[in-house]
Amino acid sequence: MKSLSSDEVVAVRGVLTDTHPVDFYALGVAGAIDRLTLPLREHGITVRLETPHHGMEVDRKSATLLYRAAQELLSNVYKFAEASAVTIRLGCVSHPALCHEVQLKVTDNGVGFDVQAATQGRHTGMGLRLMRLAMETAGGQMTVASSSDTGTCVTVCLPLD
Repeated sequence: MKSLSSDEVVAVRGVLTDTHPVDFYALGVAGAIDRLTLPLREHGITVRLETPHHGMEVDRKSATLLYRAAQELLSNVYKFAEASAVTIRLGCVSHPALCHEVQLKVTDNGVGFDVQAATQGRHTGMGLRLMRLAMETAGGQMTVASSSDTGTCVTVCLPLD
């Protein structure tokens, strides 16, 4: 394994792993997620990070859930997608009922997969299943859309109010 600096994230068996604890206070959620993209960039994947509501306040629990979701999703891109590009969008979403959510959307141009088949088996899709459970337990939701033509788009939303 190569030598590591204090801000690096490495890919070990395709799983993106922090070498040091995440400091959301110093980095913010967007900065922590951006740090996760280093192995993808080194792997030749073009990464675009969009943060239209940069500086929005997210509580530590939600920040941790968003970060872990990004970690799982970007690990999946690294391991399985065969993508050349990934877009990560982190922002605030308002609904007509005046509720506000923080939304993380990860989209890649990879090979896609059969969502139902990948999340129904005993030994597959555990990361996605656990992520969905964590989001729903926190009052949020997760959607997955994937095809061989368009790649994969996973959206997670957590309430801000």
